[in-house]
Amino acid sequence: MGSDAAGIPDVLAPARLGPITLRNRTIKAATFEAASPDAFVTDDLIEYHRRPALGGVGMTTVAYCAVAPEGRTEYGQVWMREEAIPGLRRLTDAIHDAGAAVSAQIGHAGPVANARSNGSAALSPIRFFNPLGMKFARRASASDIDGVIAAHANAARLAIEAGFDAVEIHLGHGYFVSSFLSPLFNRRGDEYGGSLANRAKVARAVVQAVRKIAGSRLAVTAKLTMTDGIRGGIPIEESLQTATWLQEDGGLDALELTAGSSLVNPMYLFRGDVPIRELAKGFPKPMGWGVRLTGKKFFRSYPYHDAFLLEDARRFRAELDIPLILLGGITGGESMDLAMAEGFEFVAMGRALLADPDLVNRVAADRASHSRCTHCNQCMATIFSKTHCVLT
Repeated sequence: MGSDAAGIPDVLAPARLGPITLRNRTIKAATFEAASPDAFVTDDLIEYHRRPALGGVGMTTVAYCAVAPEGRTEYGQVWMREEAIPGLRRLTDAIHDAGAAVSAQIGHAGPVANARSNGSAALSPIRFFNPLGMKFARRASASDIDGVIAAHANAARLAIEAGFDAVEIHLGHGYFVSSFLSPLFNRRGDEYGGSLANRAKVARAVVQAVRKIAGSRLAVTAKLTMTDGIRGGIPIEESLQTATWLQEDGGLDALELTAGSSLVNPMYLFRGDVPIRELAKGFPKPMGWGVRLTGKKFFRSYPYHDAFLLEDARRFRAELDIPLILLGGITGGESMDLAMAEGFEFVAMGRALLADPDLVNRVAADRASHSRCTHCNQCMATIFSKTHCVLT
């Protein structure tokens, strides 16, 4: 479709994102790579992101760069510290040489952290039994909260040193900040609990701390859950208010809209097939045993269709002026153009680029091109052994 008289931008044309310019409006979404067994950058991790960069994306997002060692969802994830800088610099140089920009998704997993593999208790708004690490999550103190906020700022400083063009702050999926936003997980009686204004304090403080460090040296985006699909969880009305506050605070250059909860309802984000047998086989013990026993309850089934988060995202588009990134079922030229026509500034893709890293180049050559991803979701079973598409 491209640009037209109605002013709809061409998804393949260059676009500004805060202080940087991307070669087009496509972004490789942050998806766990399982390519850093010692928590450092590896050649596998570099190649994982170099492929979509060579394939034409405007920017690729490295996931997940934890801001602290106890904030990793698994031990084998990069966490932001001085010792990681040389490897991160190799990665950013490789992506730049391939023609794309590169963002670091920074965050603290909070209750989604695996206490067993990390060797330290997961942090949460309240104390509860964490099935991921088979241990109790620890109630975060005010000092813990201050430490997590400061760790995000430090991660932004290190991202600049490592040559990143942007950072994406993880405010979704039940991770630390998201768990404070959730009325289900946040039942605190102090200044961080109760009203939404209190529950949103951590999110707003994290964004402002990162922006203060980033200045104009980094684009700053955030991934925010619109709704987690959980009874008693985050409703879309509260997320709209949180997004409005974040916009008013002025710390973000764009907001990526997501859904679901990694801890309770992951398929609300992924949609499509639920390969219980493959997940149980691919997940480590005792997690794999849990999938066999309760998989159908935890991995609920939601039908897939292209642009499946669009309906909820429209409500954000109608009320916000900040640039928005549409995620969820963007699989080819048609859905990319739809996002532009609906008023979104950027599109983000995960599984589509896992199946076809060259998808953007293919769309540039033929607008009718479409990813070969079938939404079988068997890639989810590979997240502990180098995430990959099992079909391609």
